[in-house]
Amino acid sequence: MEGGGGAPPEILEESHSGCVLPTSLGANSLKKSSWGFLFTGIIGGTLVAVYAVATPFLTPALRKICLPFVPATTKQIENVVKMLHCRRGSLVDIGSGDGRIVIAAAKAGFTAVGYELNPWLVWYSRYRAWREGVHGSAKFYISDLWKMPQLEEKLTLELKDDARVIACRFPFPRWTPDHVTGEGVDTVWTYDVSTVRGKGPRRPVCFQPSIQM
Repeated sequence: MEGGGGAPPEILEESHSGCVLPTSLGANSLKKSSWGFLFTGIIGGTLVAVYAVATPFLTPALRKICLPFVPATTKQIENVVKMLHCRRGSLVDIGSGDGRIVIAAAKAGFTAVGYELNPWLVWYSRYRAWREGVHGSAKFYISDLWKMPQLEEKLTLELKDDARVIACRFPFPRWTPDHVTGEGVDTVWTYDVSTVRGKGPRRPVCFQPSIQM
């Protein structure tokens, strides 16, 4: 009607089924659909990220030999450094976790290397070594070396007679330690390769004052 007031007439669209729908209703449906896809994408991306981060931490706990990541305590680090006193050279930490023992050894003057299955812990260890100023003598690599019986054989065959193996929390099943210090989760087992091979007597272990991390 000419000259009349009021709202403008609503524009209608014809669907494929022959029904006539308002244009505003179609726009609202598209908007809701877009938000639905966005929400689904955010949830999916979050789940993928959580899976990627959590899997390296959970996988070791599901193995036949359960070896989950448990950070080394200050006392455990002290015990390891005591077992290294009077020695020089290189140190290799198999299952180095967040790098605490490797970094402590580097601070004590060793060239230290850590092997760890969890890539997140390896990257964090490298950052800690850089922050502590020992990144030149403390190196970390992603590797799975936790196969205990096979590891015993590998170390026996490849290490030199004057090498010393120190195990934390998990002793070697077929080796007899030369010395044991600490208790509970802080227990440290020391194995001299010459003793493991039956080529030498057990040597006394000398101690030094403990260090703090």
